[in-house]
Amino acid sequence: MALKDTVQQLSQMLGQLQKDLIKSARGNKAASQRVRTNTIRLEKIGKKYRKESIHAEKSGKFKKPKKKAAKKTVRKSPRKKKSARKSKVVRRR
Repeated sequence: MALKDTVQQLSQMLGQLQKDLIKSARGNKAASQRVRTNTIRLEKIGKKYRKESIHAEKSGKFKKPKKKAAKKTVRKSPRKKKSARKSKVVRRR
C-alpha cells in the first residue's frame, strides 16, 4: 500500500474516533467499545505509516528541502564600555 493511502486511512480513522469519543463522553457504552477497538487499529496503521515513511525516505521519494545559505556577517569585536561612575577616594584624618 502506498504512503498516501496510509495517510488517508489514518485521517479517516481519526475522524471516526473523534465522533465516537464525543458519544462515549455522553455515556454511550457502544461508542466506548468502538473507541477501544479502533485505537488498536489506529496503532497498527500508525506503525504501518512509520515503516512506509522510512522506506520512502531511504528510496529517495521524499525530497529534502535545501537550506538557504546564510549570509556571512562580519562581527566586530565588542567594545569595552567605560564606566559612567568614577570611583571617589575618601580620605580620613
